[in-house]
Amino acid sequence: MKISVVTAVFNRAKTIGAAIASVKSQSYDDVEHVIQDGGSYDGTLEIVRREAAASASIVSERDLGIYDAINRAISRANGDVIGMMHSDDFFADRHVLSKVADAFGDPSVQGVYGDLQYVTRSSPMRVVRHWRSGQFTHWRLKQGWMPPHPTLYLRREVFEDYGLYDTSFRIAADYDAMLRYLAIGNIKLAYIPEVLVKMRMGGESNRSLGRIIKKSCEDYRAIRKNNIGGLGTLALKNLCKIQQFYLKDVKSP
Repeated sequence: MKISVVTAVFNRAKTIGAAIASVKSQSYDDVEHVIQDGGSYDGTLEIVRREAAASASIVSERDLGIYDAINRAISRANGDVIGMMHSDDFFADRHVLSKVADAFGDPSVQGVYGDLQYVTRSSPMRVVRHWRSGQFTHWRLKQGWMPPHPTLYLRREVFEDYGLYDTSFRIAADYDAMLRYLAIGNIKLAYIPEVLVKMRMGGESNRSLGRIIKKSCEDYRAIRKNNIGGLGTLALKNLCKIQQFYLKDVKSP
């Protein structure tokens, strides 16, 4: 089973090297790293070309935003299974993709996900939030539940059957897509109850109050579009994040 790891990047010279090293360090050997650069001008592309594996697929071109870049990368991917490695993120350990592949050993499983930790930008070992996902059930979608997007790996057929990311969403296309796959596609997920990915704080969706408000508006549109609920679902989605701060001292394996 080939696993394609997709990275969309634009001007992330400070972190892209660590993301690439994390992918290269994986013990699973059938991995394709698909990197889509948006025309970086801060040295990112030079780092990508220097640090990426010889087998990596690298394209640098202007795009219409992060989700357009991700869609372009997915379209180039050759893997049976496709997941993300955002330019600010890194795997929790070198065996993550082996665990993902093992979970896909069940042919009925269409998607695999795990837990996520948020860490500070200055000290990647300092945990700020711990997102313990828990098992998926459909009723939890109406309570604002979703799997952590950076930990989600999907069979290629899911994208082919239910589409890529809707680029009319500028911040919440990942939430919209996951609702589409889970609520409309009714795909079967397998949960790995371990931290799979660590994410640096300060990403696109939470870097300012204005972005947080815009994301909430887009989240609500995704909820209504996929017939999941209404304002109550949106409120629960935001409230459930509070407990993640109290779990921040949970240790990853």
